[in-house]
Amino acid sequence: MKILVTNDDGYRAKGLQALVGILRSYGEILVVAPKYVQSGTAMGVTMGYRPIAVKKLSERPGETWYYLDGTPASCVKFGVGELCGAAVPDVVVSGINHGGNYATAALYSGTLGAAMEGALMKIPSIAVSLDSLDPDADFSVVERHLPALFETLLEHPAGRFGLVYNLNFPAVVPEAVKGVRIPGQGVIRWVREYAPFDPGIFARKGLRPQALGIRALPAPEPGESLYMMGGTVVTDPDNGPECDVRLIADGYITLTAHHLLTTDAPEQERLRTIGLEQMIRKP
Repeated sequence: MKILVTNDDGYRAKGLQALVGILRSYGEILVVAPKYVQSGTAMGVTMGYRPIAVKKLSERPGETWYYLDGTPASCVKFGVGELCGAAVPDVVVSGINHGGNYATAALYSGTLGAAMEGALMKIPSIAVSLDSLDPDADFSVVERHLPALFETLLEHPAGRFGLVYNLNFPAVVPEAVKGVRIPGQGVIRWVREYAPFDPGIFARKGLRPQALGIRALPAPEPGESLYMMGGTVVTDPDNGPECDVRLIADGYITLTAHHLLTTDAPEQERLRTIGLEQMIRKP
């Protein structure tokens, strides 16, 4: 089996190392991961004739590592289009993300975006996340339970274009997992998202700007103000008890099937009944 692995936390991330460790026994691995953190890039690609740096980091039998100075989706594009040749990967696996990608957070996720790029290329694609933002998080719960889930998904392919499997693991010890659920998406949103930029935040949080993709701190032009994005997550009160948000918090692994084609079929049918298609007619 040929496996293309990527993430959105960058090639140095502990979650990526853990994922490759899990997948080594399944076949030949090609890692193409971002040079810098690319969280929140969704399915965005690095384009506009901007030069994109690529570097081979290591190679040994059955495992090759590259970084690419671009988005996760760009990593998949480059890996499939430039590095794999005629040997198209059998599966794309993106992760392990530091932080949950359930509910409406999936809309922003670079981890999901990379998997969606794989699905667009008609390659079975899986996104994997752990519900912890700790860069030194314990990934043993994923190491214990992902293999059986991975094997089962590949043994029972849907055979339909556009599907992405989104696996989220609670940040608990492996023995504390209550089970696996296949829920609908909940709704979460962020409040108080923007605050004036504080250059001291990097030192206080032990972060390097370069690791976040910040080559140099910006020098504002006259009249500009600098802000930074953070915010507090709020769970929608209308979320039902069986949505992914609540199940993850309760210690379940969640698996959600997403689809590239986002057309709302019931709304399309309703729109056809209100006369829109009859509004403009050629004489």
